[in-house]
Amino acid sequence: MGASKKKVARKRGARKAGAAKPAADGDELDLGTDKLYFKIGEVAEIVGVAAHVLRYWEGEFAIIKPQKSRSQQRVYRRKDVENLLRIKHLLYERKFTLAGARQELRGGSAKIEPAAVNGIYKARQSLGRVREQLDLLAVAVRSEAMEHADPSTFVREVGGAEALLADQTLLARPDRERG
Repeated sequence: MGASKKKVARKRGARKAGAAKPAADGDELDLGTDKLYFKIGEVAEIVGVAAHVLRYWEGEFAIIKPQKSRSQQRVYRRKDVENLLRIKHLLYERKFTLAGARQELRGGSAKIEPAAVNGIYKARQSLGRVREQLDLLAVAVRSEAMEHADPSTFVREVGGAEALLADQTLLARPDRERG
């Protein structure tokens, strides 16, 4: 019995050592965010499959082991997301069966390229960053507008009405191409 416990411990140790390598690759995965943990809905959007498919894959592939939060929601790490993208690549693009994909992953998941991150997810992440920048810009414009709430104060600060009229960039319209 002591020998079998050692074998199990060695297998567990090997699995943990092997799991550390994909985590380093997980940092290279461009998800458009620096989050470390994702809920199942976010992962479904990233991978481009329904949440029930992710839950099914959990039962079929031992490599997918999401943690549970205090409220018993699935919480996926970046490494899990990368592995799910690899599974999707094997099943959807290379047309492997579940058994074939399992066997291919056992052979070394690091050499299997992951599927592309869902374009809709990337677009939403990009849009979120643009909205943040626009909000910051709007706050800056409002704060500057508050400094010059009185138009006469603004005109005096820029050197009077003559200075405003002399600056033709305010009044000039860009040339339009007619075609």
